[in-house]
Amino acid sequence: MGARFTCRSGDRLPITVTGTERPLPIEYEVPVASAQVKSAVLLAGLNTPGCTTVIEPRPTRDHTERMLRHFGAEVRETVLPGGGREITLTGQPELEACDIVVPGDFSSAAFPLVAALLVPGSQVTVKGIGVNSGRRGLLDTLLEMGADITLANERTEAGEPVADITAKASKLKGVDVPPERAPSMIDEYPVLAMAAACAEGTTTMAGIGELRVKESDRIAAVAEGLKLCGAEVREEADQMIVNGSGTAPRGGGTVAVHLDHRIAMSFLVLGMAMAEPVRVDDAGPIETSFPGFQNLMNGLGASIEG
Repeated sequence: MGARFTCRSGDRLPITVTGTERPLPIEYEVPVASAQVKSAVLLAGLNTPGCTTVIEPRPTRDHTERMLRHFGAEVRETVLPGGGREITLTGQPELEACDIVVPGDFSSAAFPLVAALLVPGSQVTVKGIGVNSGRRGLLDTLLEMGADITLANERTEAGEPVADITAKASKLKGVDVPPERAPSMIDEYPVLAMAAACAEGTTTMAGIGELRVKESDRIAAVAEGLKLCGAEVREEADQMIVNGSGTAPRGGGTVAVHLDHRIAMSFLVLGMAMAEPVRVDDAGPIETSFPGFQNLMNGLGASIEG
């Protein structure tokens, strides 16, 4: 049975090819901002003659594009009116073997960094962390909140920007986080909410409806847990508003994490700053994304038991 491929010409008229011929390159507009879908199309385009183009409505993480360039592929990007991007890959490139240095994961580094900001007298440095512009939304937001965060030893490794990040205890203030920043920090909103609960003033996180379909409904889980700890928080369909008093909530009680590793780690970080201990009902899921989290945090001065 022949394969069927559909692509569009420059004037957007559909062209359909049926048979066993080699696949034609396509121009594909992703219906939602998704780095995973974009990457899948670009990788498929490697074996396709001609130029494969992906159009995304909002910029997403560009790790795949950087990796492909590192191996010698030709990848071009054009910024579109409205802020979207058009990424074009020239197919069947002559790729060359290269060494790869995998940067430290910013999503994991966020937990010790936020802990350092919230616990008086603290200072923590995490080394070799990826600071790709498509991943550093939390870093930019914390800086806007007044966080004492510095980057050192900035360099590029295997096409990715990397730095050593130092965070010192800081007095934070509430900010409005713009919805267009969500793709660059979607996994960090739970731990940002912990910082917001300790900040002075209101922090509004808009355009985060995607959080409702993660490992748990993270908006609901965070709001429920913060209220239990004594924080003032309001959730809406695609946003969360946290009213901070400038000090950590009182703490106490047991937070239901709904089998979500990021909810568990976020509330354990908040617990380091609260007067009364916070408990999470299940810390087991943490090992799925951050093996050794408990030992690491305890080594920094936390007291996480269980």
